[in-house]
Formats: sequence, structure tokens, C-alpha cells
Amino acid sequence: MRAVLQRVTRADVRVDGHLIGETGPGLLLLICAMSGDTEEVAAKLAAKIAKLRIFKDAQGKMNLSVLDIGGSALVISQFTLAADLRGNRPGFSTAAPPEVGERLYHHFSTCLQAEGVPVANGQFGADMAVSLVNDGPVTIWMDTDRI
Repeated sequence: MRAVLQRVTRADVRVDGHLIGETGPGLLLLICAMSGDTEEVAAKLAAKIAKLRIFKDAQGKMNLSVLDIGGSALVISQFTLAADLRGNRPGFSTAAPPEVGERLYHHFSTCLQAEGVPVANGQFGADMAVSLVNDGPVTIWMDTDRI
């Protein structure tokens, strides 16, 4: 799986102008299931993100997790993280098929919530408008092949 984590003071997602999810302070997570990913991979990613120390402590050092600050997460499905950019037009053939991607996206959210992080979600496959106030800014790209 691939993920982009953004530390936010707030974030929200709308579909057809209607608010469907929001968070803050905490994390905006853009998640992409790749071909071959499994529930175990989604659980591993959720556990890593829940414990990742990217929030400032009293000394201003990134030493606290989203759990430590009592934060929450807005989880958005984003298959474009699978983009193959060898040409000028991105290809997405390495993304998991939609039915697998949706299942793993929801499994990831469930696992993150089981880790103790309150979760709000976007709508899988929808055209979403995502707004955020990036805190820091702190933006981190993750690939489960590398953690």
C-alpha cells in the first residue's frame, strides 16, 4: 500500500458539495491499495501510522504520535498514488482492482481505528473535494514495501 500523510490542524472532504468527513488536529491520509496487497499489509500500515512520531512535543521536536496528542484522522482513497510516470500520461495498472482497493481501504480504516485513532472517511471512487490546513507543513510519503 502507499500513503501520503499530512499533519493537519484541520481537514474535510465533500462530495457533491456535502460534507462527509472531517478531522483536526491530526492526520489527513491519502491511501492507495496496490496489486498484491493484503489485509495484513493494511494492518501493518495502520499500526505504523498510529505510532509514527510526527507531532511536536513541549520542546518543539517531532516526538509524539497522533495517539499521543489525542488526534484523529481523515482517510481518503487515492488510486492515483499508483501512478506509473514513465511516459507523459500516467498509468495506474499497478493499483489494486477497484473491488480489492475498496475492501483494503475500509480494512485500513478499521485497523487504524482499532489502534485507537478516531477515523473519518471519504467516499471510495467518488469525485471528492478535500480541504486541509497543513501543519508544519509536514507531509510524508510511505510505501509498505519500504517499512
